[in-house]
Amino acid sequence: MIDSGRRKPARPARRRSARVGAVESSRTARADEVTEVQRIEVASGAPFREIGMADVADMPPLPRDVLAAAQRDGRLRVAVDAADRPVAFAVVDLVDGCAHVQQLSVDPGYARRGIGRGLLDDVAGWAAGAGLPALTLTTFRSVPWNGPYYARCGFRELTGAEVTPGLAGLLAAEAALGLDPADRIAMRRPVS
Repeated sequence: MIDSGRRKPARPARRRSARVGAVESSRTARADEVTEVQRIEVASGAPFREIGMADVADMPPLPRDVLAAAQRDGRLRVAVDAADRPVAFAVVDLVDGCAHVQQLSVDPGYARRGIGRGLLDDVAGWAAGAGLPALTLTTFRSVPWNGPYYARCGFRELTGAEVTPGLAGLLAAEAALGLDPADRIAMRRPVS
């Protein structure tokens, strides 16, 4: 959710990725890319089925209206290939004064190439440009491409009083959707 008392971050300019390979750059998504973003989210759920989490794999993508609003506000970032087609995306919200990564998904055909990490770095640059102190997210503690992956990307698990009211609310909402609260964590990465 977006804190209504906070200013909207400025839209960042198109940034060239420092990584070489399939991803040429990252940028704010265009309005006509919302359907492709939904396709990427659905496809990125398939690996959850392989580890026995079919309920997570079968969750619907973020609704078009939510993605369209994020796109209009400059909060829907995409990593694109050489033909300028999205291969990964991040949806960013403002939660408790931080840039909250609501969703990060990479098309499985582009997995394990550093694209997710590059997109997180892009979001960190976006947050820094907006004067935000950190990135936050909620994720699965035990899924290898979730909690452990984000730890390798510079996030650390928040415990006890470190979990801000907004993050606690998100964790509670996730539990209400049926996600195991014992396996859900909030994480934070400072913006440098």
